[in-house]
Amino acid sequence: MIASVEGVVESVGQDFLVVNVGGVGLRVHVPTSTLARAGGPGQRVKLFTHLHMKEDVLALYGFSAADELRLFVLLLNVSGVGPRNALRMLSVLSPGDLVNAIATEDVDRLIRIPGIGRKTAARLSLELKSKLEKEWAVTPGVPLSAVDADAVEALTTLGYSPAEAHDALAAVEDGADLALEDKIARALQMIGAR
Repeated sequence: MIASVEGVVESVGQDFLVVNVGGVGLRVHVPTSTLARAGGPGQRVKLFTHLHMKEDVLALYGFSAADELRLFVLLLNVSGVGPRNALRMLSVLSPGDLVNAIATEDVDRLIRIPGIGRKTAARLSLELKSKLEKEWAVTPGVPLSAVDADAVEALTTLGYSPAEAHDALAAVEDGADLALEDKIARALQMIGAR
């Protein structure tokens, strides 16, 4: 399997990048968040990848953050969700928002994603809710604020698991009034103190 690719962006499509890795141009399908972070041609990128094999087709899917890749793979395990739908979900909602929508069974939010109907939205919650509550330390009914979601993303980019990030943020005192940078700094102190 191909766990990651690092190289220079050759071209950018609507939902993919062509990344030159050692003289070979790899077409990597990516969510809009990764497209935005990648910049344009000539920029160096590192993507965490999943090689999807189906019959006679090989497709490479890439993400700028490891937690996005983990969530993508979890989504693929749900009956009726293929790589295109999983990628679309991660393009419409941030990983934190998607996890919270699934864990809180927010079907109305999930069906706003093109290609996701009520049955698929209900199946996502049914099949993933308990996994997400354990692995991502989600408290059902309590959606993350935008600042908390950004802080979780920053901490997971630094290599901490989503559960560690959520636990550290929960331990931060007076966290609701802090700026993003202060919240991350205090969360890192909490993690370091353990």
